[in-house]
Parts: sequence; structure tokens; C-alpha cells
Amino acid sequence: MSYEMIALLMFASMMLLLLTGKRVFGAIGVVAVLFSLALWGDGGSEMAFSAAMKLMKWYPLLTLPLFIYMGYMLSESGIADDLYRMFHVWMGPVRGGLAIGTIVLMVAISAMNGLSVAGMAIGASIAMPELLRRGYDKIMVTGVIQAGSSLGILVPPSVVLVLYGMIARQPVGQLWLAGVFPGLMMAGLFVLYIAVRCWLKPEMGPALSREERAAVSWSEKISLLKAGLIPLFIFFSMTGLFLMGYTSLVESSAVGALAATLAAIFKRRLTSHVMEETLRKTLSITCMFMWIILAALCFGAVFDGLGAVRAIENFFVGEMGWGPWQILILMQVSFIIMGMFLDDTAMLVIVAPLYVPLVGHLGFDLVWYGVLYTITCQIAYMTPPFGYNLFLMRAMAPPEVTLKDIYQSITPFVLIMVLALILVMAFPQIALWLPGVQYGH
Repeated sequence: MSYEMIALLMFASMMLLLLTGKRVFGAIGVVAVLFSLALWGDGGSEMAFSAAMKLMKWYPLLTLPLFIYMGYMLSESGIADDLYRMFHVWMGPVRGGLAIGTIVLMVAISAMNGLSVAGMAIGASIAMPELLRRGYDKIMVTGVIQAGSSLGILVPPSVVLVLYGMIARQPVGQLWLAGVFPGLMMAGLFVLYIAVRCWLKPEMGPALSREERAAVSWSEKISLLKAGLIPLFIFFSMTGLFLMGYTSLVESSAVGALAATLAAIFKRRLTSHVMEETLRKTLSITCMFMWIILAALCFGAVFDGLGAVRAIENFFVGEMGWGPWQILILMQVSFIIMGMFLDDTAMLVIVAPLYVPLVGHLGFDLVWYGVLYTITCQIAYMTPPFGYNLFLMRAMAPPEVTLKDIYQSITPFVLIMVLALILVMAFPQIALWLPGVQYGH
């Protein structure tokens, strides 16, 4: 049997195990270890061991638990809630102002957590009931929360980009900086759409009435402004120290985790329950990601050993005669299709051993491709029939929001994401300019 057929059999075995509902890291890791033992005998066991040692020695991985801890500390202590109340009071007088404030809130939550699930939970539990109570169109509200929460995997500190950096062997700092402008651009397009839509149809996002505005005194507004600025100050102090060169990537994550804890103490919200929930969720998410990375490294090592990547490149470039851009677009389409059934980490683990080396061989920048991958994941999250975010929203939304409403709500936001993807593909400097300035290339 040729190595190409072995690689195909390996990939098919992994997909079969995933379809049985087994855990992602278990399915991928078992296939990798079994095939390495079958191909190289006892020496094949060294591949899994080598992958584990590589994982444990990768210093930037320390950022993963620290940033996750920071996000959950701010969420569990209620400091993130203060941020929304601030937006509610200050943006309420504008048509669609609460929806715009929700997008800004999602960007802030993304900058504190790096996970889309956290933004979705806060948006669905805090923002959605308030928006519906104030007469906002439920379809638009549902789309706003889904679209805003998807920014969590692009705006730094993105956990997904940490995983991509580990698997693609790219600097996490550059990947994070590459996600800044695309993430802000996408958030800006969301805000522009909401503002125009609510200007054309005021009933979709009514402004706060004069009575409601008069009920909030200026002293209360200033008080809310101070409370809401605490999480923003934590983020900007953390990233500011990093960008100015005072702290390394890992040190800046430690600064963020410490600042979040001190903020909870300052607000007198650091109870034993808050600490217990924060540590439990941090440990759970961190361990899950570490197992996935370990399985991905082992799987990728076996694929490299088989020469599967070179075979795929020869097939598309040599036999099919496709150009680099045609192959790249095909990759993005395949991500969207897989995103109907899998989450972002599963997609990355499955295709990274195939796609990442191929992208490098085609002459594309791997940092830039990391941003393309992440934006495509955002689109896949919200693509019917089985988009990951669609079912998260269905689980968290109130009963009056049906699955039909959820499907209908995402259409304009998906189109905006596709536009953002096209812009980043056409103008790579949107993603690469900031890393180039910071790192000098």
C-alpha cells in the first residue's frame, strides 16, 4: 500500500471515529498512535512522547490558562456586567444604541477572555432580555449577539490563535496583533449595519425615552462610567505594557490575571464561590485545549512522516493545474462546510496537518493565513444548518426566540463577515501591518 493510501485511510479512520461522537482529542490521538505503531513499530511510540514533551516545553502556552482565568474572574465577579450597564446608560439615547453597545461589549469581553462562548453567555443572559424588554426587534437582537460573540476567537487574546500558533509553529504575539485590525474592522462593519438599519427603521431599535433618560442622574452616569472602565483599564494596561516592550507575552497575561483578581477584591466581589467557579472553569477549558494540542501534534507528526502534504500539493498543483489562490479559496470553502458540523478547535486539529504546510509551500504568509482561518471559522459558526453558534444561541435564548428566528437573524452578519474575509484576502496588510510595525518585518 502506498503512503498516499495510508494517509487517506488514516484521515478516513479519524473522521469515522469523530462521527461516532467520541471526544475530538481521543479520536485524533488514538488514530495517530495506532498508525505510528503500525508503520514504524516500537519506535512509533516516540512520536506521542515527543509531541507531549514539545507541548510541555512550549513557554507561550502559559498564556492560555492565565487569559482564561482573567476572563472568567471578570465574568464570575460581575465586573463584565458593569460594562454593559455603562453602555446601556450612555448609548441608550441613540437609535439602535443598545445593540451598538452590545457589539462594543462583545469586543471588550473578547479582549478579556478569548473565547466566543463567554461572549455568547454574557450577551444572551444580560443583553438580550434588556434589548427585548425595550422593544428591539428580536431577529436583529439575536443576530447581534451571535455576530458579536464570534469576535472572541479573533480579537486578542484569542485562544484559537494560540492553538493555531502552536500547531503552525508561528509566534502567538504576531498572530494576536494580526487579529486586531480585522477584528475591529468587522466590529465596525457590524456597528455601521446596525446604525443604518435602525436609522431606516427606527422601530427595530428604539432609543430610550426622555423619561427613562431623565431618571438616570449625572452622578449615577459618572458612577457607572467609572465601574465600566475597570475592565477596559485592565485590558489596555495589559496590552500597553506588552506593546511598549515592558513585558513579554506570558508576563502580560500574568499582569491581566493579577489585575482581574485585584479588581474583584477592590469591588468586594471575590468570594469563595467566585474563586471556586473561576478556577474550575479555567482548569476545565485549559485541560481540554492541552489534550487537543497534544493529539494534533502527534497526528501532524505521522502525516509529515508519510509525506501526505507533498502528495496533496502535487495533486492540486501538478495534476489539477490549480493556482495558489484557487487552492486557498477551496480551503476556506472546506472550512465553512466542516464548520456546519464541528467547532473551531476540531477543524483546526483535523486539517492543520494538511493545510498549514501546504499554505507555506504555496508561498502565503502563515500569520496572515491564521487570520483567514479564524474569520472563516466565525462564518462557519453561524452557517446553517448546524452552525456551532446557532445551537448555543438556541440553548440560551428565551422561549419566544425560535430556531427559525435564529437562522433568519444571521444572514446580514454572515454577509458582512464574508466581506471582511474578502478584504483581508485582497489586502493582506490589514492583518500584517501591525505585526510588521511591532516586530520590525
